[in-house]
Amino acid sequence: MYATRLTVLRHGETDWNLDTRIQGHTDIPLNAAGHWQAARLSKALATDAFTAVYTSDLERAHATALAVARAHGLQPMPEVGLRERFFGALEGLTWAEIETNHPEHALHWRTRVPDWAPPGGGESLQVLRARVLDTLNTLAARHLGEHIALVAHGGVLDAMYRAATGLDLAAPRSWLLKNAAINRLLWSPDSLSLVCWGETAHLEPAPGATTSRDETTT
Repeated sequence: MYATRLTVLRHGETDWNLDTRIQGHTDIPLNAAGHWQAARLSKALATDAFTAVYTSDLERAHATALAVARAHGLQPMPEVGLRERFFGALEGLTWAEIETNHPEHALHWRTRVPDWAPPGGGESLQVLRARVLDTLNTLAARHLGEHIALVAHGGVLDAMYRAATGLDLAAPRSWLLKNAAINRLLWSPDSLSLVCWGETAHLEPAPGATTSRDETTT
């Protein structure tokens, strides 16, 4: 049976990552370190035989995908289904501000309550997972027997990792979701499996030794 090789990537760093500020659907660009990471990612993946590069339509992901796609003579194709989780009224706030001003919401978020949705129309983990897996299945089925790249966000990659490893939505996270790390999955019509996760050798040494947070919510 044919399978689709998936290289799934988180966007490069933004200033809001450094500030621990919730981005969600807010369209924040890469900072200087993020552009450097995207360039390093492009070089590291230059020998991968991608037939397509799909990306979240948000600028931080699209700019990262553009660097990767150009090395293969491709143009990244925007896909709304790869957007980060929508955090509603919490977008733009730091973790500390949410803990201080919205302790009940902070608790639900921190303990990963699957059906909790951020105020202001935000997405629950259940809704996010359904959106992400529907998008992944659609794109992977379109490219059976091929190798494609998906450039997205921490929350999106978290949902993919859990699906590939069979982990529950509420299970504590013990894996990293670093900006511009390389992650690989294998998809077939009846399975999704983990090949490798969190490769970052291409990002060392980082300029200025800046380390961005790896939380899924930024």
